[in-house]
Formats: sequence, C-alpha cells, structure tokens
Amino acid sequence: MAYIPGYIRLYENGELHKRRDLLYEKLNSCDLCPKNCKINRHKNLGVCRVGDKIKISEFVLYKGEEPPLVGDTGAGGVFFSNCVMKCVYCQNFNFSQKGFGKEFSVEELADKFLWLQNEKKVQNIDLVTATPYLPFIIDALILSVEKGLKIPIVWNTSSYESIETLKLLDGIVDIYLADIRYITEYAASRYSKTPDYWNFAKEAVKEMYKQLRGEYIFENDVMKKGLIIRILVLPNNIDEAKNALNFIAKLDKNILISLMDQYVPVYKAKDYPEINRLLKKSEYEKVIDTMIELDLNGWIQEHKLLEGD
Repeated sequence: MAYIPGYIRLYENGELHKRRDLLYEKLNSCDLCPKNCKINRHKNLGVCRVGDKIKISEFVLYKGEEPPLVGDTGAGGVFFSNCVMKCVYCQNFNFSQKGFGKEFSVEELADKFLWLQNEKKVQNIDLVTATPYLPFIIDALILSVEKGLKIPIVWNTSSYESIETLKLLDGIVDIYLADIRYITEYAASRYSKTPDYWNFAKEAVKEMYKQLRGEYIFENDVMKKGLIIRILVLPNNIDEAKNALNFIAKLDKNILISLMDQYVPVYKAKDYPEINRLLKKSEYEKVIDTMIELDLNGWIQEHKLLEGD
C-alpha cells in the first residue's frame, strides 16, 4: 500500500482547516518562532523581516538533499526569503539574509506545489526556512490537497523552533530535516546572533522525534517519513559537532545523521578569522571518528578539503 501523507488525513477530518485559522490569528501578535516578538505582522515586520506577504526566492527540482530525499528525480525545493537567524557564513545570504525573492499569493503557492509534483515529478515538497510563512503554507496546502497533492512534506529547519509551533505541525510534516548548528551559547551568539539557540533546538529535536515516534518509512529507497539531523562541521569548531553527535546518540542511535563537510567562508565569514577558511580534512575525520564510535548511521561527504592538522 502506497504511503499516504499525514496532512491528507488532517484535511479530511477538518483539523488542517482549524490549524490554518489558528495560525492566521497569530499574525496579529506573532509568536511563531522563539523570538516571540509579538509584532502585528499586518502592520509591521517581525524580527524575521516578514510581514503578511509570501516571499520566495525559488521553486526548484533540487538534487542537493540527502539521497533518500531526492530518489531518481529530486526534492521539490521551496526556498523562502528571510530568516530569523543571522548566520555570518550563510550560503543562501542573498535570499535568507538580504531578502531577495518574489511575492506570491496563497493560490500561486498552491499551484507551485502541484507544479513541482505533477510537472517536475519531485519526491516531496521541501520547505526551506519556512516558519514565518506557516499560516500561508497551510492555507496553500488545503488548496493543493483539493487538487491532488499527495507527496510528503519536508520541514527543512535550523531547529530554532518553538515547541508550540512544532505541535501545530504534528501530523502535517512527514519528514523533518533538522540542523544542529551549535551546542554552546558562545558559538550560537558569535556566528548566528542567536545565543539561546541550543535551549530551543535541543527541545525542538526531541519534539520532532516524538512526533514521528522514531519511525522511518521508505518506498523504493525513497524516504516517506522520518527524521534526518544535519550537522555542518565548522572550522575550529569540531567540538560543537562532536557534542551534537553525543546528544543524538543519547536520544536514539537509530536517528539518521547527515554529517556535512561543505562549509565555505562566504557572506561575513571574513570578519571571523577562525572560520574564514575551508574545513580541514583532519577536522572532518575526527568528527567522523566520533560518529563511528557512537555507532550512528547516515551519510558523510567527500568534498575536497584542506590538508594538514
């Protein structure tokens, strides 16, 4: 029997409509993310620099995600503009930090979901840094379900999320693709201007795991349901990555890990000498060793890294 995404059941029993209405109410005093800025987004922009309009950089058949998310076609990447975190090395800084993008209506967003499914034959709808846009996304999801949307939803997140918002995603999101960026307040503050990152991220990851009950569903090697945790190893910060792996191992050693070596010193990284270079091969290998020692499974990468200790 083919996998049926959770949001279809919630549409059928009316729950999706209830959550949409509740989320739209939040625009009057927004608390969707941990910044909890309580801005009336119909009148002003929040900390995320998002008001009451949808702004998106691109819709794309995206082959850059982990293997079970792309299959033989690709993920349906929806890259939302703006972000509540202020990462100094952001590789997507043009739209994430500088706000590049185009405005879309809810109806146009729904049509794009269907275009990705029907024309591009994507494996899923991969929503990237989407939290500020959640009311509009659920509204568009309702419209697109009525027109035949039936592929999994991926929530592609920094993990800087509020538990209350994640609970509103319970049963809607089929796959959580979650980062663990930092463990220490120092690194989170220095590199992302978000000192409370780990206080929220650790609880967010636990909530995502709880919602999915640690379950993984694959069809023909393509993931339909599950949790993947990404760890981007930063130069001179390998203890952050090692400690993230230890946290995951204590939660559940069956969680799939994507250990990434692709850090590039872009955007404002030049102002931070310790991360103003590519990752060294020796640094990445030390984190791989920790992953092996903890008996964790997932994916490692093989980009060309700097030689030396």
